[in-house]
Parts: sequence; structure tokens; C-alpha cells
Amino acid sequence: MTAPHRIDTHHHILPALYTGALERMGIDAGGGIPFPRWDPASALEMLDRQGIAAAVTSISAPGVHFGDDPAARDLARRCNELSAKLVADHPSRFGAFAILPLPDVKGALTELEYALDVLRLDGVVLLSSHSDGRYLGDPLFEDVMAELDRRAAPVFIHPIVPKTSESIRTDLPGALAEFTFDTTRTALSLIFSGTLERRPNLAPILSHAGGTLPFLAGRVTLFASLPAYRERAPRGAQHYLKRFFYDSALSANPGALACLQELVGPERILFGSDYPFAPEPVAKLSIDGLASHSGFDPAARARIERANALGLLPRLAARVGGVR
Repeated sequence: MTAPHRIDTHHHILPALYTGALERMGIDAGGGIPFPRWDPASALEMLDRQGIAAAVTSISAPGVHFGDDPAARDLARRCNELSAKLVADHPSRFGAFAILPLPDVKGALTELEYALDVLRLDGVVLLSSHSDGRYLGDPLFEDVMAELDRRAAPVFIHPIVPKTSESIRTDLPGALAEFTFDTTRTALSLIFSGTLERRPNLAPILSHAGGTLPFLAGRVTLFASLPAYRERAPRGAQHYLKRFFYDSALSANPGALACLQELVGPERILFGSDYPFAPEPVAKLSIDGLASHSGFDPAARARIERANALGLLPRLAARVGGVR
């Protein structure tokens, strides 16, 4: 058996302190998917079976903020401290993105400092939007973006189902389509608000191959050429689209990979499993899809599965032993 080598940048934790807090508020699902069982031992067993050397964990949708700033700050702190303990217990197997209590900007800046400077986590996870309809390019979040830019901190963006979509009458879970649309909306917000232009050190990771963004790249390019948008995105859409990283979670299929290959090439693609929301057989599809994609030679596949992530996450790289 080949030694585990992959780095999984889209890997969630669902500790009891988190799911219990949400269940007390009547929340038992994320994106319409019931919270799956999670524990460190089972996660490690999955990593070993699937040839994954290390996973960078994150709290997923619906996040930690439900209208109460102090409660959100407390839950974020407890989740981040648990994440830090998981890394300390298994330093070569886990990294962690810290959850921030946005849209509470003051609390988020405090937690960002604590998570990166005291807990020494690998970066942060930001949700694509918030309950008041604000996306990440909104002026409300400018101070957070400025601090992330100052630190050149790794940023993982995970989608949610926005409030505006909750009234859509469908029996399908929001994770199926609404997640992809919200990722696209927040990426466009970062581009057309001028955030990426003002913050040159930001290079966020977009979940699920960027949602629908690669497919819409030509349309985005056309809009970016219009005078109304050119001032905020003066380098043209392609420049900003290539600033993002794109993970393969639930997206390692020929169509999505071809779009990514055309848009950014293997240099900006990362491996992601979406475990445990994606059960192990589904997560394995991301592995098999990358392995069978004819557009990637072994060198490109090695970049996607390992080297790109370790180049982006220096703290993790130091713990697992570099690119290899």
C-alpha cells in the first residue's frame, strides 16, 4: 500500500460541544444535511484508508453566529481550542482553520489574533455570507480582510445556504445547488468590491471547485470590462479569478476539472474530501476522479494532492515534513 501522501484541505469536524450547542437552538443540520457522526479516531482511520497524510479541519455551515455576539464568541473560542488540541495530539495528521464569530467584526478580530498567535492554527475559515445578506466583499468586513491581508493568512471559504434561498420551495438540500451559488456570489463580491485589488496578499480557497465560478469565467470577464466595474477590478477578471485556490471536494469530475484546468491549471487546485458530510465512499470519488482525469500528468496530480497545500500552509508543512 502506498504511504499516505494527500493533504485534505476540506475536512470538517463536528465535536459534541458544537453540535450540542446547535441542537439546543433547534439546529441539527448544515445545508440541509443532518450532522454526521464525527470523532478523531474514525477520522484518522478514514485518512489512513484513503491515503491522506493530513487533513486541515474546519467548522462548516451553519457556523457559530446565530444573532448573539457573546454566545458566538464563546462557541468559536471553544471550537478553536478543541481544534488546537486535535492538532497538538496529532501534529503530523491534522491542521486546522479557525472559525471566526462573524458578522461580529470586533469579536472576529480578537479571535483571529488568539487563534493564529496563541493557538497557532493554520489559517481561518470564513462563511460565504451572513444572515443579513452581507457577502465577504461588504465594507462591514474590511477590517477583517485588512488583518488577514497584513498577515498573509490562509483563508478557506465555505458556503452556506443564504436566508434568501430558504423560501425556495424544493425538497432538495441547500447543499446541492445553493452552496455552489453562494460560493460564486462571495467570490464575485471579493472581486467587484475591489477587496482583492486592495488586499494583494489574500488568496482564498474556494470550496467545491469555486461553485459555478469557473463555468461563468467568460461572463465575469465580459462584465469586468464594463466601465462600471473596471475601476474596482482594474486588472481584469482573469487576474482575480487566478488569485483564488479551488478545492476538488465533490467536484473531481471531468466537467468541473476541465473548467478548472482551463481557468487556473493545476497550480491553484487543492485536494478536498468534504468528510464527514461526504461519507467515505463519496469522499473517495474525489480521489478517484483526480486519479482518472486525463488532463493531469503525475507531476500535476502531485501538486494538487499535496504540494500546493503545503506551499499555502507553512505551519502544516513544518509539521508534516515538507512537500515530498
